[in-house]
Amino acid sequence: RKRKNEIICNEKSTTLRYIIRLLCLLQISGCRRLYLAVEELRKEPYNSDNKQHEEQLMEVKKLARISKQWCDIGFQGDDPKTDFRGMGMLGLTNLLYFSKHYPREARQILVRSNNPKLGYSYAIVGINLTEMAYSLLKNGLLKIHFYNLVPGVPQLKDFHQVYCYLAYEFDKFWFEEKPESIMYFNQYREKFHDKVKRCLLDYDIVLALKSEKQ
Repeated sequence: RKRKNEIICNEKSTTLRYIIRLLCLLQISGCRRLYLAVEELRKEPYNSDNKQHEEQLMEVKKLARISKQWCDIGFQGDDPKTDFRGMGMLGLTNLLYFSKHYPREARQILVRSNNPKLGYSYAIVGINLTEMAYSLLKNGLLKIHFYNLVPGVPQLKDFHQVYCYLAYEFDKFWFEEKPESIMYFNQYREKFHDKVKRCLLDYDIVLALKSEKQ
């Protein structure tokens, strides 16, 4: 009977190892597919003649409930397409996802971004943080986060959630640090980037947006 129990235990152990290995392989291939989906969005340039692109941009504006001026949400000029150049439609998709799924937090950050002393360009910084999220994904630094967060294969929405976390946490970080001027943005951006990368070394890390209300 003891021998039989040992065989059963060994079989269970082998099965468990197989399942764990399978889950790891699913995560690895899932992260690769996610990167390809993100890269496809990034490579798609914003086109003002594309009705769908324009509608998404208008929805960002509508969800923010701001005035007719693009500068109010942090674009550099009358035509925002130049601001999307580096991240393409990925930048716009992230801005829209944040506004749709976290409207209260997005508006709160938008209002704070217009602070006369500590203000920054909401949309421009958002696109910059999209680049940060993209870089973390590309360099494989989000693997532990996705493993802890997603039981199966990470989806595009999971990447958008990373952006939402970065947008919310960067705003908190910026106001806590109180930079002398927006001219120091790159310096504080890298400081925040390093902070996030340190967090991602934790094997229990989950980059979840936790607002004051929650």
